[in-house]
Amino acid sequence: MINRRTFSKAVGLGTGAAAVSLSGLQSDAFASAASHEPGGAQTPTVPTVTPGTHTGFRKLKQVKAGVLDVGYAEAGPAHGPVVVLLHGWPYDIHSFVDVAPLLADLGYRVIVPYLRGHGTTRFLSERTPRTAEQSAVALDVIALMDALKIDKAVLAGFDWGSRTADIIAALWPERVKALVSASGYLITDRKAQLAPAAPAVEHTWWYQWYFATPRGKQAMEVEEDRLALCRYVWTLVSPNWDFDDATYERTAEAFKNPDYAAIVLFNYRWRIGLVDGQARYDRYEKLLAARPSIHVPTVTLDAALDPFTPPGDGSSYRNYFTGPYSHRTVANIGHNLPQEAPSTFAQAVVDADHL
Repeated sequence: MINRRTFSKAVGLGTGAAAVSLSGLQSDAFASAASHEPGGAQTPTVPTVTPGTHTGFRKLKQVKAGVLDVGYAEAGPAHGPVVVLLHGWPYDIHSFVDVAPLLADLGYRVIVPYLRGHGTTRFLSERTPRTAEQSAVALDVIALMDALKIDKAVLAGFDWGSRTADIIAALWPERVKALVSASGYLITDRKAQLAPAAPAVEHTWWYQWYFATPRGKQAMEVEEDRLALCRYVWTLVSPNWDFDDATYERTAEAFKNPDYAAIVLFNYRWRIGLVDGQARYDRYEKLLAARPSIHVPTVTLDAALDPFTPPGDGSSYRNYFTGPYSHRTVANIGHNLPQEAPSTFAQAVVDADHL
């Protein structure tokens, strides 16, 4: 989830303090971009759908890419402009189950991959270390794009997916047509993570410290326990989302991947300096430690009820985005923004594509 050091700047302001109307937070530039392209052409308007309208994907595929055999959903015309949608933790491709058809109906080719350790994505070799450095996950997506012969795509994500999309946009901007990043700039600053945060921030990150203990490790490695833990996280970070058992169970199937516990534990332990990454990723992590700017056209989204999102207008990370840019806060929505507000998320993708 989001970088705790960024959030700590806003502690004390109150989660959800920015829960105003969506239209009220659009800048004039964004409102204009949402309706007209620079040349005067109309930007498509995404229809409003009820969250949960769809329960699954028509096409699920597998492709060998890099160190993985990647499972992914695909929707839309094969030769349409490409959008890659990236999920977070503890979620899976079903976070985009309503977003994907909305974009497909507008002519986009939509690719929704399971990240390493999730769903039907598998490592090709038993000898590959089950690590999850931030750059490793980003390189997985680059390898997927290469395998599918996708030169350039709109990248959109939340949580781990936002971080992954941010990294690709920062280090490989030639592969990114535009970016949608929920919670803004999420590239992890490992050095900053070494210092204690404000107490309220540490409290919000309880599971990260839990995963650092043998007790938390055991909970993740026992399937029944990790399914219960992940569901509990859903209730905490999306307080207004009234999901049912079937919705959770569809996603929870992805948590039964044999590498799931290892990947999740490594990712969170790596972030706080408890484990070292592979040497093969060191050069990328060195670049990311410098907090690179992102120059591609970007729309950032903040869910007002997300406990990891600093309330406000995105100003805490605004300076990292140096290209065409717009920001909006989404009222009454929690951390799983694309599944809770699919039309809003899909519209952000279309708007970013037309910045």
